[in-house]
Amino acid sequence: MNISGNTVFIPGSTSGIGLALALELKARGNTVIVGGRRTELLERIAAEHPGIDTVRIDTTDPASITAAAQQVLADHPDLNVLVTMAGVMHVEDWRDPASFLATAEATVTTNVLGPIRLIAAFVEHLRGRPDATLMTVSSGLAFAPLRATPSYNASKAAIHMLSESVRLQLAGTSVKVVELEPPSVRTALLPGHETNELAMPLDEFVKEAVGLLETRPDAEEIQVERVKFLRYGEARGDYDQVVATLNGADPHGKQTAGTRP
Repeated sequence: MNISGNTVFIPGSTSGIGLALALELKARGNTVIVGGRRTELLERIAAEHPGIDTVRIDTTDPASITAAAQQVLADHPDLNVLVTMAGVMHVEDWRDPASFLATAEATVTTNVLGPIRLIAAFVEHLRGRPDATLMTVSSGLAFAPLRATPSYNASKAAIHMLSESVRLQLAGTSVKVVELEPPSVRTALLPGHETNELAMPLDEFVKEAVGLLETRPDAEEIQVERVKFLRYGEARGDYDQVVATLNGADPHGKQTAGTRP
């Protein structure tokens, strides 16, 4: 995708990677719309960052997605980039069905059905733009599992294959499908993770990812160096070592991804 001159909607961007990406893209000369569930956060973002538009959206609610899409397209008919950022991550113990079923269902609803519904709401409009981008967000854990988060791993693997498949279907149209594949990044996706020294600093991740978008405008997968340890374990032939390294520090799975560069 071109790095400037776009109109970008990022649902799920009131904090973490989403907000940092929104601010970086705005600084690069893009019009940015931030979406999220909590109106107080949206109001604070609008006050602290003049020029960023905001819209309330709950990506677990089909009606909310429909209403937000109508609002965004009415206010920004030149929208040409959608980033399906919203996501959740929960620690689960699959030896106890009573403890994991609700979080597993919530994870799939947010991380898989949410992006599917967002794409459905915007793809027709994007196809009508001369140069459009659909950016999905998977994870290094789509390619190597973290023991503690089975549903999250599976949901991100689903997003990877969804991205591959939708790219095939949209080939020959004006819409590029780009998959952003973060490693472990210092955000609040899990409690306390924003201070995890094993994870990649948020600002470093966003700077490197946006730099890749700038230098590789035709890239289909955006991979910072730190995610390649996870992404290519199977291709290198050291998948078992990758999984062991990822999960070896703590028998309860509390060690997070990104322990290797």
